[in-house]
Amino acid sequence: MLTELRVLDDVLLAHAPQLGADLPAYRNHAYRVANLCAALRPPDPDSHDKIAIAAALHDLGIWTADTFDYLPPSIELATDYLRRCNRPEWVPEITTMIREHHKMSAYRGEPHWLVEPFRRADWVDVSRGVITYGVPRKLLRQILSTWPNAGFHRRLAQLTFERLRSHPLSPLPMLRW
Repeated sequence: MLTELRVLDDVLLAHAPQLGADLPAYRNHAYRVANLCAALRPPDPDSHDKIAIAAALHDLGIWTADTFDYLPPSIELATDYLRRCNRPEWVPEITTMIREHHKMSAYRGEPHWLVEPFRRADWVDVSRGVITYGVPRKLLRQILSTWPNAGFHRRLAQLTFERLRSHPLSPLPMLRW
């Protein structure tokens, strides 16, 4: 189990003012997604950092750009972060992980990238384990108990309702087919 991802924590700490009271809930979501992604495809050494970066940034645009159409600002955050960290070669994979993480169907691009395991991991967490993609229930319970919800799904429901009221024809702009 991935219990300490320094990169993930550093990124979130840098954005703590924007996250405000939602920081614990979002951090736990990011750790759940990172652990689920690692469970779906055991990572190689570089993959831990790729997963941690994507997990930290994938939804962060909600708070940094104050929008529920958050994929473009989250991708921009990832691109900027990777360039500052001298990892520009990771930009295509990590930005694709973020862009495709709400895709309804399987990602069929680069098979060696972490895009599909990351997409599945986020769906497992957002569905609260209704969708498992083969993650053993025992492991899922362990991840959920280590990184409790802390109001994350309640916050998503609130943001969805607000978006529905203000944009009734485009309530979930982050979904991809």
